[in-house]
Amino acid sequence: MADTVPWRPKAGEIPTDPGVYRWRDEAGRVLYVGKAKNLRARLSNYFAPLPTLHERTRRMVLTARSVEWTTVGSEIEALQLEYTWIKEFDPPFNVKFRDDKSYPYMAITLGDEAPRVMVTRNRRIKGAKYFGPYPKIWAVHDTIDLMIKVFPIRTCSDSSYKKAMQSGKPCFPGQIGKCGGPCSQKVTIEEHRALVEEFVRFMGSYDRRVITQLRQRMGASADAMQYEQAAKYRDQVEALEAVLEKSAVVLRDSVDLDLFGIAEDELAAAVQLFSVRGGRIRGVRGWVVDKELDIATGDLVEQIVQGVYADSELTPAAVSEEPPREIVVPTLPDDAEALQQWLSERRGGRGTKLSTAQRGDRAGLARTAAQNAAQALMLYKTKRSADYTTRAAALADIQDALGMTEAPLRMECYDISHLQGTNVVASMVVFEDGLPRKDQYRRYTIAETTDDTDSMHQVLTRRLARLDEDAELPDVPDVTTDEVVEGSKPTKRFAYRPQLLIVDGGQPQVQAAKRAMDEAGVRDIALVGIAKRLEELWLPDDDFPVILPRNSEALFLIQRIRDEAHRFAITHQRTRRKRDVRSRLSEIPGLGPTRVNALLKHFGSVARLREATAEEIAEVNGVGPATAAAVVAKLAQTPTSAPATSASSAPEPDDDAIAETGPGTETGPGTETGTGTETGPASGADPATATRPGGPVRVPEVTADGPQRPS
Repeated sequence: MADTVPWRPKAGEIPTDPGVYRWRDEAGRVLYVGKAKNLRARLSNYFAPLPTLHERTRRMVLTARSVEWTTVGSEIEALQLEYTWIKEFDPPFNVKFRDDKSYPYMAITLGDEAPRVMVTRNRRIKGAKYFGPYPKIWAVHDTIDLMIKVFPIRTCSDSSYKKAMQSGKPCFPGQIGKCGGPCSQKVTIEEHRALVEEFVRFMGSYDRRVITQLRQRMGASADAMQYEQAAKYRDQVEALEAVLEKSAVVLRDSVDLDLFGIAEDELAAAVQLFSVRGGRIRGVRGWVVDKELDIATGDLVEQIVQGVYADSELTPAAVSEEPPREIVVPTLPDDAEALQQWLSERRGGRGTKLSTAQRGDRAGLARTAAQNAAQALMLYKTKRSADYTTRAAALADIQDALGMTEAPLRMECYDISHLQGTNVVASMVVFEDGLPRKDQYRRYTIAETTDDTDSMHQVLTRRLARLDEDAELPDVPDVTTDEVVEGSKPTKRFAYRPQLLIVDGGQPQVQAAKRAMDEAGVRDIALVGIAKRLEELWLPDDDFPVILPRNSEALFLIQRIRDEAHRFAITHQRTRRKRDVRSRLSEIPGLGPTRVNALLKHFGSVARLREATAEEIAEVNGVGPATAAAVVAKLAQTPTSAPATSASSAPEPDDDAIAETGPGTETGPGTETGTGTETGPASGADPATATRPGGPVRVPEVTADGPQRPS
């Protein structure tokens, strides 16, 4: 394998102008579409030495057989052409939008003679004005029912309207007071059009001046002793107030913006879009993006924003006819200025500001959107794993990719977590038939260790020493509940021997686990490690990783197992850390369990308690100045929380230093990530890897002397 692909165009052939490029495979299919301010500079990055490229980028370059480019006059033109080609060719290496559902909208058919308000999921009604999306269809109906009390416009069907206008008799909804169109024989077409315009104006701005005007009319009618008319205005005011109350107030009344929250991992990203009009959240929309290449968050933001505000007929993610005055995103893309100009053009030449939320109400709303996105991503993974057919296919793919003789119906995953070499703990999570068995999770506390590979060896040594005990226990029905009370003993140790052991990390961690298996004489269980940075799988006897297709169900399942092991390990570590702090505080004279609880409750967390001064601690009821000073001194002696790192070297520990605890107690997935340190192969090199569209392959390492074939 050469340092780059043999068909690379000469650098002098590539222009330095802005433009759009397309990568094609040998069949002529477009693999990827991208844009650049300088085509030569951008494409030269792809033709760098292959070992220096990211795994997914290298796979795309190796799959391609040619690259084409088109120069344009400006970055705006490049932005528009890029999006057009993405929608036309649907390249597999560009991000893909997966709408989680079709949302209901309120639509006013302004193109009709007598516009009608209706509930619809169709975004292609010619001449219609849309409001929403709404999370539930009943929310649209409730809003319409309230609004027609104030602005009685047409609600009947087109057939009822046509029949009523021809016969001169009111339509049925008009007879019962549910339709205020010309078909009700109460207003003319011109008067009805004026009501429609007021309806649209209020829904577009939520302007409270309408309510103020109605209150003034109500007061004037009451003064004139026109009490029936005053009561009518009162009902209209209450209806509009109810409409406003259905939208949470988050910002000033004059604020119109769309705010994006994004949660992502290596394979997918969940997007939450909050539409704020008149300072109120009028709609929330969520969808999932599949990530084929490992792109930066800024590039992901750019593609998402393009997809949302482009032609709604071309993308299911479009939610509005034009961008608002302000768009808040988690991270600004590199070419934010060009994207902002493109958005302004989409808005008819009126300016659109692209920004990030730094502080204040916007930052709080951004955190809410990010939390919703993280929850949506978790639910997406859970739903994807719940389907039996999908799980069966994933297990079969794992069997084929790892060369196993049978599908791994039982898999165990191990993760090491520590804080700068202290409080070293480990977790074991169990998946049976592709689903977690939380009653069989295990937690390990490691007293002494040299590094995370030594910790992994210790944990596997203890686990494999008990492997033969499984068959001696009586068979009992499976435990189906997800919740296990902490400290309780499981009804059985394990259902049966695992077919696959997964360790978090690269080749060093795999070799440590393999050493424990060899010492235990275990030969019938497969072993694999997963390195998080590139989501690559390391087998114990191979020098080159297995790369599964990025969107394969097999990789998705293995990733979920690894993430669950991360979560369980870090939860155990936090529990131990809190327990350590409680025990240290209880050593202080005058501090019993009640006052320790009062301290933690007052400050909310151990971290805030550590940061508190003696004077602040003394404000807690029952804690005097002397005790507060003792608390500060004691906490200063306690190791502080820090980001997880690999443990430093230490004397070789005794295997008996591991203390196994009971089964897992967590009842649901979390958002915490694990703290194991992933590394590459033992040599420290990052070998070139790739996949064919058909499945996983092992790719030899590229060196200056040429490709090195694995034995």
